[in-house]
Amino acid sequence: MGRQAGVHMHDAACQFDNDALFGAATTRLNVQEACALAAEAFGVEGRTSPLNSERDQNFRVDANDGTSYVLKISHPAEDPNVTDFQTQVQLCLMKAPGGLPVPHLLPDRAGNYVHWHRAPGAGRRQAVRLNTFLPGVPLHTVERTRAQRRALGSTLGHFDRALAGFTHSEANHPLLWDMQRLAQLRPLMRHIDDEARRRLAGRALDRFELRTAPRVAGLRRQVIHNDLNAHNVLVDAANPDNVAGILDFGDMVEAPLVNDVAVAAAYQLADAPNPLAPALELVAAYHAVNPLTEAEQRVLPDLIVARLLVTVLITGWRAKQHPGNSAYILRNNALSWQGLERFGALTEGETQDMVFNALKPSNGSAYE
Repeated sequence: MGRQAGVHMHDAACQFDNDALFGAATTRLNVQEACALAAEAFGVEGRTSPLNSERDQNFRVDANDGTSYVLKISHPAEDPNVTDFQTQVQLCLMKAPGGLPVPHLLPDRAGNYVHWHRAPGAGRRQAVRLNTFLPGVPLHTVERTRAQRRALGSTLGHFDRALAGFTHSEANHPLLWDMQRLAQLRPLMRHIDDEARRRLAGRALDRFELRTAPRVAGLRRQVIHNDLNAHNVLVDAANPDNVAGILDFGDMVEAPLVNDVAVAAAYQLADAPNPLAPALELVAAYHAVNPLTEAEQRVLPDLIVARLLVTVLITGWRAKQHPGNSAYILRNNALSWQGLERFGALTEGETQDMVFNALKPSNGSAYE
């Protein structure tokens, strides 16, 4: 997510200064080097093991004293100002009244929350941060339940309330996954091989440009998580209905607040004639904590479609650019196409009525 040799395309995605985060090769630390870095920079000695990551490097560090941490090594193409933005967001969330299930940053030996590291023979330096390790299991590995969706919606509502009023000079930095910039991804449609799917995506994109974007323009804005998918949520292993952690602040950006709800809802859809039914349980719980205005409710279904479209466009393109990592890149692709096809069979009025009915005060579900 800057332009870089290794992204051989003239797509609109190249307009984003942070494309290099996806397209560029970089020096990768091995387990031994990460272990040495944790000890040298943070004074944490123990056993290190790699964790999955899309553009950065993450390692679990099991210290000799029994404490576990996550060592996060940012891609060297990441703008240091964006690194500071993400760091300040996390520090703000750590101070939220009542507490939030987010990892806590720990300072390095010099007292800094960001440690700058340059590997021997490497070009740019990399930001290194040490986080507390949150126990739990990834949401995508457990069975989904109504109580779980409500817990997730409520947690996201408190998360967004904690960030209300937070400002930073890089809050509006260009981000490939920002729905506000969806129209710029149109050239990526040529990477969709199936003609019927390409037509479906084209109709959805046309609708976003002509109808959705103008309706979103005047809605309230703030910094949002912007990527609450099932791979970024931990639940309690003993009780998967409880949210144990919200992870990954790499896609945070200032945007319409309702975008955060739409992103989360896009990963809670059903493969059924009414795909919104389970997602609206999350939305209702969010609404009980951080109420949505009528205008936000009205545009929510179209924003869910927009997130599905962003997902299929970016992941389809990137899987071709990085075939060796395609399984990880495409982890949400099939479900997103499924959602687009289901929404394509519904009218705007039908989806809006579903949202309004789910959030009616008389319903009770939004105000329990």
